Amino acid sequence: LITDMPLVSIVGTRHPSDYGRHVTYSLARELARSGIGIVSGMALGIDAIAHQGAIDGSGYTLAVQACGLDSLYPATNRALGARILQSGGAIISEYEVGTAPLKQNFVARNRIVSGLSLGCIVTEANAVSGSLITANFALEQNRVVMAVPGNITSLSSAGPNNLLRSGAVAVTSASDIISALDLASTTSTITAAAKSQAEAKILHLLATGISSSEELIDQSQLSADEFARAISLMEITGKVRNLGAGNWIAR
Repeated sequence: LITDMPLVSIVGTRHPSDYGRHVTYSLARELARSGIGIVSGMALGIDAIAHQGAIDGSGYTLAVQACGLDSLYPATNRALGARILQSGGAIISEYEVGTAPLKQNFVARNRIVSGLSLGCIVTEANAVSGSLITANFALEQNRVVMAVPGNITSLSSAGPNNLLRSGAVAVTSASDIISALDLASTTSTITAAAKSQAEAKILHLLATGISSSEELIDQSQLSADEFARAISLMEITGKVRNLGAGNWIAR
């Protein structure tokens, strides 16, 4: 679990429109590329899309489960859970092994999703939605609540549009989120550091605590040659330091 990376939560409906899918994926991917981790609940719909966007952006994503970690929920997202872990992300739960995904657990889980984050983004949700419970938790926890404006005739945009009327920050791009959370200096440094997708993957993995060449190659899914070229250039340009015995650390 990364503790020194800025995290934001992205939540929303389990039945997104094409618009909701596109916006959620794009925001998650761009935030991940900027060095911001994505937190969500690994539910169907918006949650799963947010996690996948972060993975495709070579970034970090964290899933909070409403059941014991012995059985990922929903079962249809088990492959996504594997991708989260393979990318260097994490899946966590406050519940003991063997705990079933009971209805009340999901409401309780939402406070962790918001609590881990600097801000909570609702991309698409009905007027009555569990995502709005997460937004309310975020308000109680003094987090920044953000929402993506939607079509006023769309029921799945009623939630974020209502949040905007109540004073939530309007989000039309990743830069709106970065500005609202005052993360411009952090993200510009990380973006400038990575000069290629390979470097971005390595830097993000190093940030998770992975240090050995073997694990970095495995988790980044780079070939040994690609990794060798990237890490050598990163050492020359002062982005990483060789600790010896095939271990590395970001400078």
